[in-house]
Amino acid sequence: LRDFLLVYNRMTELCFRHCVCNLNYRLLTGREESCLDSCAARLVRANHRLMGAYVGLVPALLQRRAAEHGAPAGPSGLPASPDPGPGPAES
Repeated sequence: LRDFLLVYNRMTELCFRHCVCNLNYRLLTGREESCLDSCAARLVRANHRLMGAYVGLVPALLQRRAAEHGAPAGPSGLPASPDPGPGPAES
């Protein structure tokens, strides 16, 4: 969630700085609105492409990491762990 919010905040700031040039008016001009729409769409498409590549690489990365440590992979592809992870209150 934190990473998502960081990406969203960076995207918002980048597009705002690029597209909004006049802060004297409460409403956006048509040109500013169009620029913001295309800027956000471009960054969302790029983020989707990156996430698609990441999702495609994660299984191979997890298998390689499990093979390096000699641990059998768990049902989700993650290395098996003998002790449970931290509970909700501890994370």
